[in-house]
Amino acid sequence: MDPVLLGEILSALMFFGVIGVLMLGFPVAFSLAGTALLFGLVGWWLGIYDPSNYGSLAGRYIGLMTNEVLVAVPLFIFMGVILERSGIAEQLLLTMGKLFGNLRGGLGLSVIVVGALLAASTGVVGATVVTMGLISLPAMLRAGYDPKLASGVICASGTLGQIIPPSTVLIFMGDMLSGINAQVQMSKGNFAPEPVSVGALFAGAIIPGLLLVGLYSLFMIYKAVTDPQSCPATPVPEAERAGLMREVIVALLPPLLLIIAVLGSILAGVATPTEAASVGSVGAMILAVLRGRLGLGVLRQAVISTATITSMVFIILFGAAVFSIVFRMMGGDNLVHEFLSSMPGGAIGAMIIVMLIMFLLGFILDTFEIIFIVIPITAPVLLALDVNPIWLGVMVGVNLQTSFLTPPFGFSLFYLRGVAPARVSTGMIYKGAFPFVMLQLVALVLLFAFPQLITWLPSILYN
Repeated sequence: MDPVLLGEILSALMFFGVIGVLMLGFPVAFSLAGTALLFGLVGWWLGIYDPSNYGSLAGRYIGLMTNEVLVAVPLFIFMGVILERSGIAEQLLLTMGKLFGNLRGGLGLSVIVVGALLAASTGVVGATVVTMGLISLPAMLRAGYDPKLASGVICASGTLGQIIPPSTVLIFMGDMLSGINAQVQMSKGNFAPEPVSVGALFAGAIIPGLLLVGLYSLFMIYKAVTDPQSCPATPVPEAERAGLMREVIVALLPPLLLIIAVLGSILAGVATPTEAASVGSVGAMILAVLRGRLGLGVLRQAVISTATITSMVFIILFGAAVFSIVFRMMGGDNLVHEFLSSMPGGAIGAMIIVMLIMFLLGFILDTFEIIFIVIPITAPVLLALDVNPIWLGVMVGVNLQTSFLTPPFGFSLFYLRGVAPARVSTGMIYKGAFPFVMLQLVALVLLFAFPQLITWLPSILYN
């Protein structure tokens, strides 16, 4: 058999093989690396490639470990964990609940607003969902909310940290797309390509993030009008409303100042994402000190949690690097290029296929697993077809936000299941998430039809 064809067949089998191994429940990083090495040995035995190419793996690992942009990831995670421990999220939820309580659907709207604010100041999905599940879900159930609606709005609002900056997913996307875009542009003869900055991706994600917040809010208003029994009002006693505006200011001001300090410095070009993450981490600790919540115990828990989450993400990245190298050595990139280039509609058709594949993978894989596997394989082809890298990065981010909500492995659903009372069944949580998955798909269609929603702000700030 032709070695080229044999290599492409092996690369396709390796892709589906790693999906199967992951579905069996094996650890992600070791599944990626182990499956790739196993197929790599078969390819070496069949004489498909030169094993000396594995030498590039060491350089890839060193590049990842010395990449200054990726230092922002543990810093933003640390900032989010400190803010969670400081009680800012709890104060926001309680205060906004009082502010919107007199309205039908008011508690749901307060959860959406707080989810957006926490996304812009922490970006840690798990912590946000758990916090809102512990505080808001019991309050909504006591108020007579439909358990499905309450569960859905909490899970969906908690996932906003996946797309609203400072999103760790966008940081990894910016780093990967910058390198891939440089290679593609140099292959076209452009030896001085513009880098795909994380700041530009952050700017591109702001309007889509606000679009999702708007769609969630419109859905809550729709439910309040058409099905008021599912989200009744919770009137606040007059005595508690007396100092409510002061409570709102006290609760909103700290996270807003932190958002302005972190995102404002990045978008204005004053600081790099890593520098802004450092400022955010220090700011979060200052806020925790002012609230009297930053003891040695809290700091120790925050450091351990940050190290655990960061290690988990980077070990997946290292495993994905092995997978990517073996896939390319066996000619899998040529197979993908031929497949996507032959799609009707050119770049648009190829983009639709990639988005569809990522959406389906979101049912069984985590976001980081998907981007570390799929982006290195498909992005070179899409960028070679002149797809805008900023548009591509944000579209992938919005698409993969649904992976937190789609059963059976939606992590946001698992987080809520862990803190929800027994009366809220797993089936209720799944059914509650369904309308919000549909809303995210509506947002994805709008962003696909109107790319300017993503590219407009970066073009103003970075051109």
